[in-house]
Amino acid sequence: MRLDGQIAYVTGSTRGIGRVVAATLAEAGAAVVVNGYRDPAEPGRYAAELKERYGTDCIGICADQRDPDAIKAAYASIHRTYGRLDILANNAGIVEDALLGMISEPSIVNTYDTDALAIVRNMQLASRLMRRHGSGSIINSSSIMGVYGNAGEVVYASAKAAVIGATKAAAKELAPFGIRVNAIAPGFIDTDLTRALTPEIFEERIASIGMGRVGQPQDVANVVLFLASPLSAYVTGQVIGIDGSMVV
Repeated sequence: MRLDGQIAYVTGSTRGIGRVVAATLAEAGAAVVVNGYRDPAEPGRYAAELKERYGTDCIGICADQRDPDAIKAAYASIHRTYGRLDILANNAGIVEDALLGMISEPSIVNTYDTDALAIVRNMQLASRLMRRHGSGSIINSSSIMGVYGNAGEVVYASAKAAVIGATKAAAKELAPFGIRVNAIAPGFIDTDLTRALTPEIFEERIASIGMGRVGQPQDVANVVLFLASPLSAYVTGQVIGIDGSMVV
């Protein structure tokens, strides 16, 4: 699953799952565009680290995925630097849990902007670059909650469900141009977010997983690598669960 000569953009790749996805694609030979926004210097620092570690060209872009203008500026920078884009790992996302009667308006807007609208905006701009070369792979991050739903996650689950609908529609639209669009639906993955749960809730979640263990970011990154690589050349419009047989 080599990606030599490919240009990959991984949104939300300075931490969590996205950070491991960026490293996995760089290790496979892709030039990776690292993205983050909390610390403006961190995308550049991590890109330099990946370049030194794997010997592939990498750059960092600071862009808040809630900001349409920042998203546009990121693609303008990718076009200036590389002139093309082959892989988009549409990874950036947030979780703000709340019971239905307690959901605040800012939380609704923040979650939809990050988890749903940014996915569509990135697909729109990435596909324009990919169409020029008649190929490309877009991997959108949904969630097991977007497939099954979960109490206390109405906004998050519905945003991630929107990602699935957008993925299937875009796959149909872009297939004639050689662009594949798929989604991943991770379950309970070991990140800073899940480690912030109480030990009791953490163990309760693990008990609901058929394979009896928490998923690792590398488990997700491996599926992204498959979908980015030529081994999935005839796969599009699919939603691949990465949940270890988790019962929601």
